[in-house]
Amino acid sequence: MYNARKEVFTMKYTTPFGPIWLAASDKGITEVAFEPLPESENNVLLQQASRQLSEYFAGTRRHFELPLDYQGTAFQEAAWQGLLTIPYGTTWNYQELATAIGRPKAIRAVGQANRRNPLAILIPCHRVIGKNGKMTGYGGPSEAGLRFKEQLLALERQSRQSS
Repeated sequence: MYNARKEVFTMKYTTPFGPIWLAASDKGITEVAFEPLPESENNVLLQQASRQLSEYFAGTRRHFELPLDYQGTAFQEAAWQGLLTIPYGTTWNYQELATAIGRPKAIRAVGQANRRNPLAILIPCHRVIGKNGKMTGYGGPSEAGLRFKEQLLALERQSRQSS
């Protein structure tokens, strides 16, 4: 996902569950990655993202207020916008997300769009699970990605119950 053609700033951010890498252009956050990105100088957007992520992991932030700079197909972008409507601390299945974006038969396509979400956590694809209630893939290596997803969901459930 890292785009070396436009000026992109990157930083490593350490979550309670392991490191992630953030990338930003002058317009907005472009990527949240589970694998290292080339290091560069920091910028104000990365500092804002780092602060908001710290609040999220502390259980005091439920919505991110950051400019996002991403590109996908029209369908992918619709699916990513649909992810933003899933309430904090809850999960939907792929069928529910497909229905929410007006494409109830596009379950597999929604899954593929979810998989290509460049802004994990910020656009909460971790809130989508299988129809049978089981965890399904999440960024990074499969086992590590699923563990990260489970930890994010547990964090949100715990924060939601304590408020």
